[in-house]
Amino acid sequence: MLSKNRIKYINALKNKKFRQAYGAFIVEGAKSVIELIQSDFTIEFILATDEFRQKYTTILSEHTPPLETVGPKDLEGIGSFQTNDSCLAVAKVKNNDLLLKSPGEYILALDDIRDPGNLGAIIRVADWYGIHKIICSKDTTDWYNPKVVAASKGSFTRVLPYYTDLYQYFGEYGSGEFIGGAFLGGSSLYEFEFPKAGGFVVMGNESNGIGEMVSKHITHQITIPRMGGAESLNVGIATAIIIDNLRRGQRL
Repeated sequence: MLSKNRIKYINALKNKKFRQAYGAFIVEGAKSVIELIQSDFTIEFILATDEFRQKYTTILSEHTPPLETVGPKDLEGIGSFQTNDSCLAVAKVKNNDLLLKSPGEYILALDDIRDPGNLGAIIRVADWYGIHKIICSKDTTDWYNPKVVAASKGSFTRVLPYYTDLYQYFGEYGSGEFIGGAFLGGSSLYEFEFPKAGGFVVMGNESNGIGEMVSKHITHQITIPRMGGAESLNVGIATAIIIDNLRRGQRL
């Protein structure tokens, strides 16, 4: 039986204010919790069913995380998932450490991405294409929001975030670097050649695009040519298309 204090603590972590106060966040579902266990995150505790323990005996014995066995009914209602009969973990957030570009590396930058599902999808895309750093504006939704963590499908364990003022960041660390931004009316993505030296790819807000201040640092405006009648693309999908073309160019 879960204690009232533990239930209260888990419920508090659904709120950004308390995630920041406690420096902790929730991870739900077998896939994401296994990714967490195999990562370098510090785990406070895991609540798991007997079925989960039996299925992942080898992994659990290799990593020995702090684990408490609970029944499926104990997990109902304490997390963010509508249904979760497997496991839930609480882990410590990582420090918001400065991230800089290495030679030849591409970094993704997000300007005011508000939807948790979009951010989670972008993290997953970045992980798929081998982009390990994402610079986020201060108004971008919280990396450790349960919906972001769930949508990333474990990729949050392999991609590093850094939250900062993007305008100031590019002013300090973007000089002489390629900074490509997604815009309507920019150069066609299909004819654009991304530099081998690496740089930054900036994606903007779902409704308003890249903000005016950040736009001042953009060195190249890029657009995905529209061939049909849709008014716009989801920012997660647009990110995937741009990064895919970037990687294709690097393979040529």
